Amino acid sequence: RQPILNDWIIGVQIDFSKFRISRMEEGEKIEESFNCGDADLNDFILHEASFYREALLAVSYIAKVDDRIIAYFSLANDRVSLGDFENKTEFNRFRKHRFVNDKRLKSCPAVKICRFAVDVAYSGTGIGTVLMDFIKDYFIENNKTGCHFITVDAYLNAIPFYEKNNFSLLLPNDDDKHTRLLYYDLKEE
Repeated sequence: RQPILNDWIIGVQIDFSKFRISRMEEGEKIEESFNCGDADLNDFILHEASFYREALLAVSYIAKVDDRIIAYFSLANDRVSLGDFENKTEFNRFRKHRFVNDKRLKSCPAVKICRFAVDVAYSGTGIGTVLMDFIKDYFIENNKTGCHFITVDAYLNAIPFYEKNNFSLLLPNDDDKHTRLLYYDLKEE
């Protein structure tokens, strides 16, 4: 039996027997009714995702219940590198307990969550965590690209969501006023 997630505040139920995640196909159009509450994230999936796909910059995936898009995420290749840290010592500390057979790598392969959005009608239903678990599993099973981490430049107000999903701040003292770089170690799964 498939789970049903409930949000009793707004009365939305997700019947997972009707839930599907699919790669956004070439030329696929997204209904204008999708609204995650953030104009930039809405604009990306409505108007830009296909251009990113054509330019081989990112691939977007959509989550639907029946024919309604309730969420989406976009993925791209990334890395955690020496340049992400204040100095080589900090990078070596980060790397030291994560790699048994240390080859003195200057970067570690990762997949980046470029965009991640849930329609406001489904906010609070747990669908974000379901999708985050899907992404983790997608890269753990048969390790599709040889990546070790998942990274995200999270909006400040989204950091609690990522921390709840076991992401950690990569640079706690980051000066960016809008986002923070977080990571998830796939080996800790």
